[in-house]
Amino acid sequence: MKTANVRDATSWFDVLITSASSQAAVMRLTPDSASSESSNAHQRSDQVLLVLQGVVDAEVGEEKARLGRWDVVVVPAGTQHRFTCAGSEAALTFNVYGPPAY
Repeated sequence: MKTANVRDATSWFDVLITSASSQAAVMRLTPDSASSESSNAHQRSDQVLLVLQGVVDAEVGEEKARLGRWDVVVVPAGTQHRFTCAGSEAALTFNVYGPPAY
């Protein structure tokens, strides 16, 4: 059995655990920072993002939404996306990729 703890993450993005078919990671965004300079896509992997702390502006394809604590969004494989910290405190997200993206 593989186990990991979200608190084990030490950088802004850390892969916590990987299996043959899925992967879990943590992303920490400081105020006004984003997941990438411009939108990007995981060509072969779906991404599920859960906000654990803070406020995140999500851009998924042509859609935009503001996500708060406990909100979840699914990014289908191949879809352009970007996440930005929208609050005055850091945002913490838990992400699952299937199949592994990193």
